[in-house]
Amino acid sequence: MQTVAVPVDHQAVGATGEPRSPSLRLRRLSTELRHSRQAAGYTAAKVAKELGWSHPKVTKMETTESKRIKPEDLDKLMDLYGIDDPERRDCMQALAKDARVRGWWSRYKDAFKNESLPDFETEASTLRTYESQVIPGLLQTPAYAEAIFRGGRYTNPQEIERRAEARMGRRGILTRFNPVHLRAVIDESAFQRLISGREVLAAQLRHLLHMAQMPHIDIQMLPLSKGAHSGLTAPFTILDFPNLLDSSIVCVETLSDALYLEEPDDVELYAATFGDVQASAISAAETAEYITEQISTLESTP
Repeated sequence: MQTVAVPVDHQAVGATGEPRSPSLRLRRLSTELRHSRQAAGYTAAKVAKELGWSHPKVTKMETTESKRIKPEDLDKLMDLYGIDDPERRDCMQALAKDARVRGWWSRYKDAFKNESLPDFETEASTLRTYESQVIPGLLQTPAYAEAIFRGGRYTNPQEIERRAEARMGRRGILTRFNPVHLRAVIDESAFQRLISGREVLAAQLRHLLHMAQMPHIDIQMLPLSKGAHSGLTAPFTILDFPNLLDSSIVCVETLSDALYLEEPDDVELYAATFGDVQASAISAAETAEYITEQISTLESTP
């Protein structure tokens, strides 16, 4: 099984080695700033006037549009809001500092169509993903991933290889200490689609079977015989986080980018949909038997 080693930036992990997501830390800081302003009885316009800033500068800090918040600007806001507790001030400055780090994925800006997914994935505790056409990216082999890119609009061999390498880098969250718990429901068609032929698909299914044996990975197949179900729209992933301050996020990938949904109603709808497709799928044990049969069929067919 081919592996791709991706170096871990020491700035992207905490002092104890726990993974950190710059985007998630910025999201948490922005929420804290908004709540602190409201608790202090200020409008964004009044804050801008008090500090001699523009109104957009204040609002961008509260909506994660400002990717980097200067320490001195954060101090001014905390002074204005009456945040005097040293520990709380240090925590907010730490969030601002974490939001400025660069993770390993920043080295692949040319390969990722969006950097937010590996960013959020690195601090997630659980991923619930539904895939209808192919094996999910986190469970793909290099050869299978390269074949998918070749099947798209990519023709440059170096570009295809780099995109596959970037995708393989995401797999580290499944093999690290305290790995992400992955729950995947995959449509039966993905197990049968001959991506780059029988040999590549068989190798991919063997890898899938190996990953399914890990205690933190649950894989279920959704049979074609189930007919219509609630997931007949588009594949999606729900990211859950260990910190209660970080609400879940839904990622729906598009051809050019990805849509991130954070409103509670949207997240609840997708969570209910995942529950429905999971209930329609066969068990993890039955799925392992199915994969084993598929591998046998692929290897015995000339």
